[in-house]
Amino acid sequence: MRTFYDTVQARHKTPINIRGFTSCVSHQKRFDPVLLVISGAIFSLLILMAYLAFSAISMIAIGLGAAVVIYQMITLQRNRVKLNSTRQFPSLFFIFLLASPIVLGIIVGLDAYSGQNSISKAILLWGLTMTFWSTLLFIPLALYSKRREMSIPTLVSFPKISIIVPAYNEEKVIERTIQAIIDTKYQDKEIILVDDGSKDKTFEIMSKYKKQAKVLQKTNGGKASAINFGLAYSTGEIIAIVDADTIIGHESLIHLAEGFSADKNIAAVAGNIKVRNRKNWLTWCQALEYVAGIQIARRALDVFGAISVVPGALGSFRKNVLEEIGSYHKDTLAEDFDLTLKILKTKMFIAGSTSATAYTEAPESLKSLYKQRKRWYGGNLQVFSRHSDALTNPRFGVLQKFVFPYMLFSSCVMPFVSFITTGSAIYAGIFGDGLFVLEMFAIFSALQCLQVALAVRLDNEDPKLIPYGVFLVVGFKQILDILLVSAIFGYLRKKEQTWTSADRIGI
Repeated sequence: MRTFYDTVQARHKTPINIRGFTSCVSHQKRFDPVLLVISGAIFSLLILMAYLAFSAISMIAIGLGAAVVIYQMITLQRNRVKLNSTRQFPSLFFIFLLASPIVLGIIVGLDAYSGQNSISKAILLWGLTMTFWSTLLFIPLALYSKRREMSIPTLVSFPKISIIVPAYNEEKVIERTIQAIIDTKYQDKEIILVDDGSKDKTFEIMSKYKKQAKVLQKTNGGKASAINFGLAYSTGEIIAIVDADTIIGHESLIHLAEGFSADKNIAAVAGNIKVRNRKNWLTWCQALEYVAGIQIARRALDVFGAISVVPGALGSFRKNVLEEIGSYHKDTLAEDFDLTLKILKTKMFIAGSTSATAYTEAPESLKSLYKQRKRWYGGNLQVFSRHSDALTNPRFGVLQKFVFPYMLFSSCVMPFVSFITTGSAIYAGIFGDGLFVLEMFAIFSALQCLQVALAVRLDNEDPKLIPYGVFLVVGFKQILDILLVSAIFGYLRKKEQTWTSADRIGI
């Protein structure tokens, strides 16, 4: 365990003055020029792709779409959007989100079909248009988030943090989790261990730490009820939630506390989750999924103080906010997503800390991945339904204008778009356009690897992740799309949602 700590933390460790805990982490002030080089390469490749693949009509269509995206982001950032409207209607951004890929895709597709007489090529170019859209939306925002992160002020005081660890049948992993929390560099912390009626030796292992923690036991009622139970015994100003299979970084609690200091309206700070068991192709792909998602998409949402999910692996909240909004809801499988939306509905901010690291155990087999994502995706759909008013009610601010539409679109629309594009590529390859398909695959893969390289650089991560960017184009991406579409159809059939989780490895 010590060897693991020393190895993974060495890359992320930041100098700190511990004396009296009156000062905090020193931040690098100079912006990394390599980030600008990689970003320049990404947009250069996009321009080259457009030049090679599109005509003037298509370029005009893409340019108009890009202009709308940029304008929308500027208005959101500057709070120019009118929030006093009572009209119940989806935001203009959501309408644009749904309509622009379709309209732009049709223009590009018809243009390509008329020039090349190939439906499959038209659909593939439509997919390329959507890639333009997402890249133009997220890359600049991610870089801005990184720049802003470097200016976070140092702390002069450290509020008390209560760390709640809910656990059910976690005997393989719970001891490492507890020891990591004990070892963290934070003076005023309170550890609360909650056994949710385990049938194995989880409570017995927890009981060994009664001198360092509050050890609680209750009848089985689910993760949300276990957290709420622990919350009743907490005395900290900030509540941190740590999953039973998660090892938090030595300085993660410091970085979480630091996140709250930026603005009194910050209600929660999300940690930076990493995969620690990078053993095979599947776990490396999941490690990449986490890094790319947090460093690109989540950073973009962080610009607006509206991160969409505070992860259960490591998330922190102001206790008074949890008490005011009703804590965790027990009737959903995605309690962290549900709680996050409840906070965003109050128009308080949710920030992220890429320095508050936590190392989780990822599924090592497709069977375990299926069990994990069945719960994740099914729970997300429950939450979408539970908070459907966030799509049309303008009083929810950025949640209604941007975050909820984006989450809904990426979860429920994009998987089907992906299947259409993949099917078109297969059709084109079989019926004589194989060279074109290979060219598109090479271009998309290069673009994806460049974006992964940007995420890796933003997070000071392992460069070995970069080649796995290819599998976010073909391979791992299709696996996730299949699991997500399966969850959607299961939800539409009103199939009962049950708690399923990946098998513990216990490394």
